Amino acid sequence: MTNQPIRAVLWDFGGVILSSPFEAFNRYEADRGLPVDIIRTVNSKNPHDNAWALLERNDITPVEFDALFATESEALGHRIPGADVLALLSGDVRPAMVHALDAVKEAGFLMACLTNNVVATAPDPTPRQAEVAAIMQKFHHVVESSKVGCRKPEPRFYEIACELLNVQPTECVFLDDLGINLKPAAAMGMRTIKVGDPAIALNELSAHIGLQF
Repeated sequence: MTNQPIRAVLWDFGGVILSSPFEAFNRYEADRGLPVDIIRTVNSKNPHDNAWALLERNDITPVEFDALFATESEALGHRIPGADVLALLSGDVRPAMVHALDAVKEAGFLMACLTNNVVATAPDPTPRQAEVAAIMQKFHHVVESSKVGCRKPEPRFYEIACELLNVQPTECVFLDDLGINLKPAAAMGMRTIKVGDPAIALNELSAHIGLQF
């Protein structure tokens, strides 16, 4: 079944096209004398219904997230305002990944972005948002947790992407920086790539689809 030809490449955004926000989390923690990875630890508690999950499904507002995340982090011994966490989410664009997007699309593969995100609150696009919007235009479809009401790693999120592209999971390869998000995709039959070093990830993608980057 997994020998079916690849027709679609699915991409996470933050941590794949953009550098990982985890780097910014760790700098914040170090600057404030907080335990390493405390922000990720808060996010891992009750992962389907915590403040982070609710915000990514657009079930709460950023203001509500600010207070709820502070409460959740305080329960672990370190009160961290949710607004501080949201301010750390903007990663840097990885040019090699953007180049790969163009090459994959030009080669005729279908492409979708699968992103757990939050609703933008700025009334007018910032230069940063305009840059991200231009990259998003490269995809045939963008599946956003804040718009579809579910999020990775919920299986329905991946099903939506396949339905939009009219492909089977076994015809897809999916790149994400989190193993927890790759597990459901692999269980559905997708080939998966865990993104750490972008160059290594692109070499793996080359092996799947026969393109050189």
